[in-house]
Amino acid sequence: MTINIELYTQVTAFINMEADMLDHKEYQDWLDLWTETGLYIIPVDANSQNYKDNLNIAYDDTTMRKMRVERLQSGYAVSTKEAKMTVRTLSRIRILEENEEEVLVRCAYCVFENKKNDLRSFPADVEYTLKRQKSGLKIEQKVVKILKADEYLTTIAYLF
Repeated sequence: MTINIELYTQVTAFINMEADMLDHKEYQDWLDLWTETGLYIIPVDANSQNYKDNLNIAYDDTTMRKMRVERLQSGYAVSTKEAKMTVRTLSRIRILEENEEEVLVRCAYCVFENKKNDLRSFPADVEYTLKRQKSGLKIEQKVVKILKADEYLTTIAYLF
């Protein structure tokens, strides 16, 4: 197997930048990372591939992503009381497929949050479909498969 080091470096830099933006609450810049048709999906069933017809924690198109960011920034809902701080870690980044238009990437991803002096962690497998554009990579789809997503999850007030 041959690894395209240039592409791997570009993809790794892109998803690390996205994680850093989220940790530092740079939500407007984060929204700019997406294509107009992009989907942000957090399925309940990690084995499901039919996200549209199954229960999801999130299934956000452009409009819903913008609304989610607005709610996070407004503080109007109890469920959107932001964590004081989050730290995201990424590892095991692997390019699964690539062609002239898209790159499919899978990685291990964990969000650590400090909320009300309680440190929690949410490990996940994340699959990105990245579109190649003249301006660089954009997210066409991000599927976050949280471990134990099918069990009780307390309020999550941030983006994965």
